[in-house]
Parts: sequence; C-alpha cells; structure tokens
Amino acid sequence: MKRIAVVILFLFAVTLNAQSGWRSLFNGKNLDGWKELNGTAKYYVEKGVLVGETVAGSPNSFLCTDEKFSDFILEYEIKVDTNLNSGMQIRSESYPEYHNSRVHGYQVEVDPAPRAWSGGIYDEARRQWLYSLERNEKGRKAWKNFQWNKFRVEAIGNSIRTWLNGVPCADLIDNMTLKGFFGLQVHGIGNDKKLEGIKVRMRNIRVMTADLEKFRTPNKNEILQFNYIPNTLSEREKKEGWKLLWDGKTTTGWRGAKIADFPAKGWEIKDGILTVLGANGAESANGGDIITTGKYGSFELECDFMVTEGANSGIKYFVDPELNKGEGSAIGCEYQLLDDEKNADAKLGVNGNRTLASLYDLIPAVNKRFNGVGEWNRARIVVKGNHVEHWLNNQKTVEYERGTQEWRALVAYSKYKIWPNFGEGKTGHILLQDHGDKVSFRSIKIREIK
Repeated sequence: MKRIAVVILFLFAVTLNAQSGWRSLFNGKNLDGWKELNGTAKYYVEKGVLVGETVAGSPNSFLCTDEKFSDFILEYEIKVDTNLNSGMQIRSESYPEYHNSRVHGYQVEVDPAPRAWSGGIYDEARRQWLYSLERNEKGRKAWKNFQWNKFRVEAIGNSIRTWLNGVPCADLIDNMTLKGFFGLQVHGIGNDKKLEGIKVRMRNIRVMTADLEKFRTPNKNEILQFNYIPNTLSEREKKEGWKLLWDGKTTTGWRGAKIADFPAKGWEIKDGILTVLGANGAESANGGDIITTGKYGSFELECDFMVTEGANSGIKYFVDPELNKGEGSAIGCEYQLLDDEKNADAKLGVNGNRTLASLYDLIPAVNKRFNGVGEWNRARIVVKGNHVEHWLNNQKTVEYERGTQEWRALVAYSKYKIWPNFGEGKTGHILLQDHGDKVSFRSIKIREIK
C-alpha cells in the first residue's frame, strides 16, 4: 500500500510539472541525460537523490546535462557538507579548443563557508567573480547549513537573476554566453585523503523554457544590478541616473589635462576600448593624461581596466589641472592601477600604499581580489561628500574621510604635501593617467549623488 502511495504522489508531481510548464531534469533513478566532464569525482543516485562525492587527485568535476539551454527558469535543491564548495553551472561549455575541454561558464555558487556567497555568480575558468555577495547582506544570510536549500535561476536574454530560499542573491546583465549546459560541480580537493568522500546532494531539478515572461519573477530592484556588457547602460542603470562617461567610440567629453583638445597621439580608440599606449614608462610624456571636460563632487564611478605586464597608471579624481602645469601628471586623489608583481612602484611608498587599488601614496589597499594581468578588472570609486571608498572587483579596498586631522597628517607625510589643501576641493575633474605603459579602459560610467 505504501509503495502504491509513493507512485501516486510521483505521478501527481509529474502531472503538476507538465501543467505548469516545468520539466524534470533528473529521473530519480539513474544519470540518464547527464555526463561527467573534466574530473573523476563519484556521481550516483541514492534514495532518489543525485549525489556527488569528492575523490583525491581529481580536478574540479562536473556532471553535465547532455542538453543545452538558452533562456530558462531553473529550480533545484542542494545540501552539502560544510567543508565543500560547490556550484551549478548554467549556460556553460566544454570544447577542445578551450583549455583542453575545460568546463567554463556561469556558475551559481554554493558556499557554506563563513564568507557565505551562495547564490552569487562565478565565471568558471574565465572571468572569475561576476556577482559576489559582498554587497548583499540579506543574500549572505539565506544559506542554511545542514539543510536542503532551494535555488531559483532565471536566465532570459542577457539577464541572469538568482534566488536562494526565496531571497534575491544576484542580478547580472551579461551576454558572453547565451546558451549552454547545466552542470553540478564537485570541487577538487587536491591529494588530501582526509577530504575524500565529502558529498554534495541535489534533488527536485526542474526547468522551464516556454512562456518565461509569464512566469518570471517581477523585478523589484531589491539588490544591486551589475552590468558587464561593455560600454552600455541597462534600463535600470538609466533610471538610477547612471551615464556613460565615455561613449565607447569618440573623444567626446574628454580632453588633455594640460591642453584644450584630446591628445593627438599616445591614446587609441579601437573596438570599444580606450587605451593609453606604452612609451617607456615615462610619466605624462607621450600623449599625456586625459581628463573629463566636466567636474564632479559626490559621485559613484565604475570603470573596467586591463593592465599589461609591469604597467603603471591611475584613475584620479578631484583633479585640478591648474596645480601642475610643468612636467609630470596632473594632481588629484589617485586610485592606483599597477601590476604589483612586476612594477617597482609597488615596493615604494609606505606599507604598500602604492599598490593596486590603493589611494596612491596615502592609504594601502586591503582585501584585494585581482583577476590578473591581461584580464579585465572593475574599479569603483564612491564619493559622498568627504567620505570616499575604493573597490576592486566588487570588494572594498580603501575607505577614508577627506578634510580630517588624520587626512591632513597623511598628506603631510606624502608627495602631495607641497600642494595646499590637497584633495579637499568640492569638485574636480576625473583623470586617466598616461604613465608610459599600456593600459586599457572601457565601460566608464558615472552616477552623480545629490
């Protein structure tokens, strides 16, 4: 009698799925429709649950669907041991030309560690973190250790949004990959035999691919939206007051820091990328710095940048081009751009205050996550009156108050001590520095704070 009841409940669930547009991706019996890629972790079915188990000596393993999906709404439940990081690949790929068939693409994170970024979006084997939960405290509290956790993922066009136990976690705009497979990750454990046998469990895996507009969750803008499509503004960004500080095509809105027009040499605009060209590392000796034609006071600035090996540059704000009309760079507060490993400037200054994402020569950056030389990274500068923050790839690296006794003491001990009231102006230009090294920029956008 009990067995008959279970069968009836299963048939009832299948009927409900069919009526609502859902389709099960896991039959609860075997791994039909799935295949393992890259690693040798153990995948099997236990009491109707899909189980992945760690194996020493294996790289990251992925149990992937044979079928590929473009637009979809996906739901699933996961339970994992607290000492195992995992995730669900979406719109992912694997082919020989890419790092010997390495699985790559968007991963909806499973992170039971104290960092608690479950529901965030990691770009596996490509760009790393696209949407951490550094700035989403409610999302960080949604994960429940030792329990089943329900995920919902809505990928429609260039929008990817995630929920964990009903709490919104990520809101991403990106178009790098618009179709691919799903895949459950079992993270590699190296050769540590003590970590063998750790399990991640998944169940109730279902997908919807039709009538998505009817079933998608209304967007209440409860969490931040991150846009990774170069030189664009999403509709939400426009409503929130964001503007492109560089249009991705022309020199409109920019000029030389010490000349009336845009430099005739030393800078290149190509394929939506603005690049300061290399010139033997000399400061402002080729094309020279460029600044915005407008001035800004309280604002939020975002900019993607890419440094080449050994490169040095910077993003400056509260710049007054009248302060230094001689050789060298224009004067202002500087978000340092640097290859810390190969450029000697990283070892100068005090306690690392000339390294990447630092307030140059004043305050060293902490908590840095750098995607690497030759990769795109995102700088963020927030100014609210005298309060200033630096962020690198959505992690805060510097925070300070201008105009305080502590601020003036820092300035007095720096190279800026010769400039009266340095960094205390109400407004100033924003500057991209020519330091004689090749550095590229794109997606430069700003939102003024009233």
